[in-house]
Amino acid sequence: MEHFHRKPTVFVGMVNIKVKNLDYSLNFYQNIIGLQVLEKSDGKAVLTTDGETPLLILEQPENVTAKEAGTSGLYHFAILLPTRADLSVFLRHLIQTGYPLGAADHYVSEALYLNDPDGNGIEVYRDRPSSEWTWNNGLVDMATEQLDAQGILGESDAEWRGLPAGTIMGHIHLHVGDLQKAEEFYTKGLGFNVVSYYPQAVFLSTGGYHHHIAINTWQGTGAKQPAENSVGLNWYTIVYPDVESREAVVKNLQQLGASVQAEADYVVTSDPSGNRIRLLV
Repeated sequence: MEHFHRKPTVFVGMVNIKVKNLDYSLNFYQNIIGLQVLEKSDGKAVLTTDGETPLLILEQPENVTAKEAGTSGLYHFAILLPTRADLSVFLRHLIQTGYPLGAADHYVSEALYLNDPDGNGIEVYRDRPSSEWTWNNGLVDMATEQLDAQGILGESDAEWRGLPAGTIMGHIHLHVGDLQKAEEFYTKGLGFNVVSYYPQAVFLSTGGYHHHIAINTWQGTGAKQPAENSVGLNWYTIVYPDVESREAVVKNLQQLGASVQAEADYVVTSDPSGNRIRLLV
């Protein structure tokens, strides 16, 4: 792993999503994705890959409703594997299970795509070395090309034993209702840099990564916020290197008129489309 997901880089830490049936979802996330249960209580499960670090949290709200179409919220969260060999093992596992998936080569990465039982989007990917990425005028070259599945499968014949301990949350991709307002929030408010544009989408990062956050209006400009008890994104975290840098971000958010609320050990805010974020140190 390179330096893009550790301090002093600002990065996405973990994701909390809402599901309709916790036990049913746990079966998927353990047996298809390969996460381990770190903690479990009524209506909530914390998942990990190393037995210590929370990566994904599942919650089953009261009176939960199915995922709403045409709303803001989660497009996908993206799980980053340490190596291409790890992606090989995971791809072979998916093929053997017969679970439906998509795939793409993005130049900077090789990615697999699938949905959980509730329609929450998931990407599982590996990065090419950053020395192989192409930058022009501050923008990184990305595309969507056919994946070399056979080449990936040839990387390893190891038995699948779940996600490896070095797996982390690589990025998050969100539906928003207003691309310009969202871009302003994530750049002027949270301190991210635009690194790529795509039709109706913007990719943002810190520290020269290809993207920690992506935003799009593919659900339609003006997409409404989903109901509070709807399946989908609950919140995700952004990790800052120290209290001072987070406080500077809080001031920027307040100047933009964004909601900011201090909790015991984190700060809560929401982007203009209602996607909730916890700012950690």
